[in-house]
Parts: sequence; C-alpha cells; structure tokens
Amino acid sequence: MKESETLELKKSTSELKEAIVSIVAILNKHQKGELYFGVGRDGAISGQTVTENTLREVSRAISEHIEPKIFPKIEEVIIERKSCVRVEFTGNNVPYYAYGRAYIRVGDEDRQSSAKEIERFILNTKRDKIRWDKEISEKAKFEDISVEKLKWFLKEADREYLSVENSFDKLGLLRDGKLLNTAVILFCKSP
Repeated sequence: MKESETLELKKSTSELKEAIVSIVAILNKHQKGELYFGVGRDGAISGQTVTENTLREVSRAISEHIEPKIFPKIEEVIIERKSCVRVEFTGNNVPYYAYGRAYIRVGDEDRQSSAKEIERFILNTKRDKIRWDKEISEKAKFEDISVEKLKWFLKEADREYLSVENSFDKLGLLRDGKLLNTAVILFCKSP
C-alpha cells in the first residue's frame, strides 16, 4: 500500500483531524477515495485497536466536520493479521469543507484551496444547474409545442420523429419528464 491522490494512510485514529482534511481534499479532486487507520505512510501495517466505539468515533468526526455531509462506509478490516479501519467515501457535491476550509489533493498531500479555486469548483460543478436554458420551464406544457417546428428541425438534422416527448428526450430537452427552457424557446408555438 502506498499513498496516492485517492488513498490516504494514517497510523492511528489519533490522526483523525488530519484524516478529515485528507478526505475533503480527495473528494474535491476525485469525488471518491479510501483512507486506512493502522497503516503508516510507508505502507507498514501497524494495526489499530478497533472497537464499536472506534468506528462510531470516526463516523461522528466525519459527520460533524465535513460539509456538505457525506456517508462513508467505515469498517474493520484485517491486513497482515492486524486490525485496521477502512473508510471508503464518495461525493459529488464539490466543494467539500473540513473544519470550515476547502482543501485539494496534490499528489499525496493536502493543500488548502484558494478563493479562486473554490470559485472554479463551484462554477465547474454547478454549471448546468445555474444555466437558465437547462432549467425546467415552470409554465410550458407539451400542448404548447409546435409539432411542425419540431418535425422540420428533426428532418433538417436527419433524425426520426416518433413523438414530441421521445424527440425531446433524445435531444436532451427534458428533465424528469418536463420541458427545459431551451425546448420552449426553440419549439413552442408562442415562446
């Protein structure tokens, strides 16, 4: 075992605060990773006393100090006949914060993120959610669609028309069965 951009090793749960920072740094870069307690940075297995309380303590620390919340898999594993704690985590709500600060993984180290990096995280991950054209139209209904406009467009694009809903689904103009603003602007009888 060797530390990487998605794997963090801690000798024991006495390094829990540093572990929280590492989890956040890995999530902000890769959205998933693993962390082991009971394994040194050099990969030497030292083991860790693991009780139900140990697992609860790790779970509580993650819950209380990482925002937005994540729900990792925390379990005891036996490596080279020694007990260790394995934490497997995932999350797509970038940026994540540990103790109120954002971090990013660089190689096998955790670096505090700058304000510019946090802004970039937010814009990159929320891009589709903040664009007007990707929002669900509040008022439009399928009856408002000009089937003639849609058929003409599909013919020009060399695509087949089966139904309004099927066509919009294939064009990516629906979300949860509802029309996006793009569909309204392009294909409504009176946009």
